[in-house]
Amino acid sequence: MKILVVEDDVETLEFVKKGFFEEGHSVDSSANGQEGLLMASTSDYDLIVLDRMLPGLDGLSVVRTLRANSSQVPILILSALSEVDQRVEGLEAGCDDYLIKPFAFSELKARCNILMKRPKASDQITLLETTSLKMDLVNRKVTRGETEIDLKPREFRLLEFLLRHAGEVVTRTMLLEHVWDYHFDPQTNVIDVHISRLRNKLDKDFSNQLLETVRGAGYRLSKD
Repeated sequence: MKILVVEDDVETLEFVKKGFFEEGHSVDSSANGQEGLLMASTSDYDLIVLDRMLPGLDGLSVVRTLRANSSQVPILILSALSEVDQRVEGLEAGCDDYLIKPFAFSELKARCNILMKRPKASDQITLLETTSLKMDLVNRKVTRGETEIDLKPREFRLLEFLLRHAGEVVTRTMLLEHVWDYHFDPQTNVIDVHISRLRNKLDKDFSNQLLETVRGAGYRLSKD
């Protein structure tokens, strides 16, 4: 694995480099944010470990620039800034994980291993479709035939789950667990309401109905 470490504290940099070298990884390093951004932009890395407070360019600016340029490389931020708002700011900037200093290398290694096990963007499914229905997961666009369907976030998530199980009966329990993150039936009609709204948007102005209710079982999205 090829790793880039951008850290201006010499002791921390050598500590991290030594740990990764001993694990058998190839490591490049920089103590400057601007230089680190250049290296990350011109070489292919499997992982970037990035300090937040750097000379030249701060770590969050490095992350935002890389993400703005469509880089999907996993990024873990190391920082002494430990407040909840500061960690949230780092995650919202586009980093994949945030580790607070001081830290044990064993935890850094474990977090990096988890990041490396995640599917790469190039390996992920970006388009779900049946004969007439298409869902672009990247641009969050849904079309049926030539008609674009405007969905709210929860409707989009609901349709995504149904598309991943197109042709199969999907139970209320499955929807509660995977779309609403409920692990019990809260005795609510939330599913019925959203299914009704989604059905209206999917089937409006079309002669054949894609989303059907299977009595006593759940719902099924037709493959056409």
